[in-house]
Amino acid sequence: MMKKIYISTIALLMFSGCAQNTPDAGGNIADANTLTSDTVTLDENNMFEDGSGMNYNSSSDGFASVYFDFDGYSIAPSMEKRMRHNATKAQSAGSRQVKLEGNCDEFGTDEYNYALGLKRAKAVKDALADQGVDTSNVVMVSFGESSPVCSETTDACYAQNRRVDLRLVR
Repeated sequence: MMKKIYISTIALLMFSGCAQNTPDAGGNIADANTLTSDTVTLDENNMFEDGSGMNYNSSSDGFASVYFDFDGYSIAPSMEKRMRHNATKAQSAGSRQVKLEGNCDEFGTDEYNYALGLKRAKAVKDALADQGVDTSNVVMVSFGESSPVCSETTDACYAQNRRVDLRLVR
């Protein structure tokens, strides 16, 4: 009997990570025909400039980090240009795997943040698929709050940690 309660509790924790509807990435992302219409740049510090006001970037291999609102996993319209850029990069990766790393700020329990990080990675994967990327070579991982890029106690710092980083797997 105790084993059933334990398993039920674990299952409840895993599936209750966030109480939000499934993101509609297709509604916020431009269609695949516009993938190459925008030029985006990474500066000498690997910072992505797209006019979104978010110039920091912790992704690599030419990808741009995708940032999320507090407690959210829907891709905001301000991230559309980054998603188009990332879709172009992912399509040019050929058969190499693209790893999506979901991250959170320090608020919430470990379980909650791991679930939220995974939901953010899934939202980016769905958006890449909507852009025509073959997602059979896309893998997802959640770091929860364990991989911050900023540790100051400011809203701007917390915002940098609510992200999905994209990397090519060698």
